[in-house]
Formats: sequence, structure tokens, C-alpha cells
Amino acid sequence: MSADNDQQAREQLIDLAAQFYDQFELGEIPHMSVPTRTKNNIEYDEDSHVWVYGDRESTRSANSVKGARKLLKAVYTIEFLAEQLDEDRSSTLRELYYLSESWDNNEAQFNDQDESNSMIEDLEIVSGVTREDFHMRPEESGATIMGPLHLREQTRRGEREIHCQKDVGEGGYQIPNNPDTIEFLDNDADFILAVETGGMRDRLVENGFDEEYNALIVHLKGQPARATRRIIKRLHDELDLPVTVFADGDPWSYRIYGSVAYGSIKSAHLSEYLATPEAQYIGIQPADIVEYELPTDPLSDSDINALESELEDPRFQTDYWEEQIELQLEIGKKSEQQSLAARGLDFVTDTYLPERLDEMGVL
Repeated sequence: MSADNDQQAREQLIDLAAQFYDQFELGEIPHMSVPTRTKNNIEYDEDSHVWVYGDRESTRSANSVKGARKLLKAVYTIEFLAEQLDEDRSSTLRELYYLSESWDNNEAQFNDQDESNSMIEDLEIVSGVTREDFHMRPEESGATIMGPLHLREQTRRGEREIHCQKDVGEGGYQIPNNPDTIEFLDNDADFILAVETGGMRDRLVENGFDEEYNALIVHLKGQPARATRRIIKRLHDELDLPVTVFADGDPWSYRIYGSVAYGSIKSAHLSEYLATPEAQYIGIQPADIVEYELPTDPLSDSDINALESELEDPRFQTDYWEEQIELQLEIGKKSEQQSLAARGLDFVTDTYLPERLDEMGVL
């Protein structure tokens, strides 16, 4: 991020704090309103084709002791972030929680990391500045890219150019916290395959899937970090690459797909920045469990509840997802990506993925 952008982010934070003082001067009780971050308050935006927050709001108001504490913590956090930007430093979400213990007012200190994480989300929404622009980092996600992509990354040690096949080891290129520091120079990729698990990602690389099919293999590492979703969106939008998501056949993995395609509830204010609504789910599908007679585990009560919840989730209210979820509830089974190995170690790269990609019109 440039010094000009840092200054702009700092000014927006200071303006937010100044609003509290303005409210004091006007004789108003200081307050801050943010969208309610629940499933019941997300709605489909017809223009952007992603899920965004609706009109329901929660108010942090000093008319109660609890509300006053929240605003006090907001002011202390704003002061810390502004100083961090002044000094061109960065910190992690975890560090913010511990740093608060050194603040001179005990009432401003966070009780746990969930509270400090939520505060950063609040400040993102009301200031219009992303946490990446605050210079706030999550703990390392370890998500990677392997494939025919040449890029330039801006680092503290200057620019460096990297080819995500030729210049990396088997582990691939690690996605930085802020993918907007990357410039795409050249690529020979035909599509993106976002993969949930490390074991499947390693199988695809070992079998040379990225080379044979000109695929950019993005390891999601479970629920994908914001940086992972951001770079997927940039690769799709800027390089016109189709996006497919390859995950386990269970309700939690369907939510991983949902966060890539439509955004997550906690970051719905950034859906247009992070989500790729054109992303397609490639599998494991409940239909695959039946067709390929894959090894399975029975659905647990929590799995069943999650599937039933997804039938009510606006992100999954399509004919495709309703059919697949109802089938899964009917058969009462779930299956992992690596269950495809029951048909041989090469089945996933020689048969399953090529056939699915062809059906989906990607190959």
C-alpha cells in the first residue's frame, strides 16, 4: 500500500473517532451503528450477484455501561491503528488482543480475541477501510498457489518476480496477506481449481495435474482466508479464468464453497471485494457418492442440522443445491475428497476431474 493510501486510511479512522466528539457537542449520546452480522440479515444483491447485509442494524451506544465500554474500546483501537499506520508497521489480530492488555484503561482491554476480532470488523464496516488497509494481518493461513502464473509481488525488501511453477518447490507460492500488492505479469492457465484439503492438493501436484491441464491449483486450507478469496477473485476478474471449487462432500465443505462464491456472513460488507459468484462447485457431490459408490461415513446429528439449515440459507437456494442436499439427507452419508483413492491414486486426475470439468464446460 502506498503512503497516500495509508494516510487516507488513517484519516478515515480519525474521522470516525471525531464523530463521537461531534455527538457529544450536539448533546447526543455517543453511538455507532453496524449491520447485524447474522444469516437473517444477508440478502442477494441483483447487481453484484453476491450476498450483502440487509437493513437490520445493531447499535453500540453509551446509554448503558456495556455500550460505553464498547465505544471506549473502539476509540482505543482507532488510536492504536492510526499510530500503526503513522509508523508503517503491521500487527496480527492475535497481537491486537494481547496489546490491549498494555492500554492504560482497564475498561478498554479486550476480554478475548473474539471481541477484538469483532471490533476490527465493526471498524471496517463503519469506516469503509479494510483491515488489510489498517495493516492488520490474520495468523498465517499457509494457503498456496501452484500453476502456470508469473507474478510480481511488492514486499518490504522490494519487488520480486515469481513463477508459481518454475520458481517454487512442491509447496507452491504462498499467498500474501494482502494480494493487492501482486501484479499478474503472464499466465498460461485455463482455469482455477480451488482445493479444500492439503492431502488432495498434494495428490494433484504429485500427479502433475497443474501441468497437464494448465490449472492454477489454489489450496484453500479449509475455510479460506480473506487473502485466498481475494486472489481467486482477482485471478478470475483480471485474467478471465473460470473458478471451480473441489471440496469434501459434507455440509461444512459446501459452506467453504459458499464463502468463495457468495461471501461469508461475517464479511458480507466485503462480498464485492472477496466473492466470486461465477465459481462452480465441482465436488464431491452427494450424487458422486452414489454413482461411484465411494467410501462414506454416516451423517451426524450436527451434519443433518447443518444440511437442513443450508436448505434455508439464501446462498444455497438453487435447484442444484436443493437437489444435492436433499439427496444427501436421503442417503444419510458423507464422503471425503480422498475417498476417490478407493478407485486408485490416479482416478481423481485421470478420470474424475477431467470428466467433471468437461461436464461443466471448463475443459
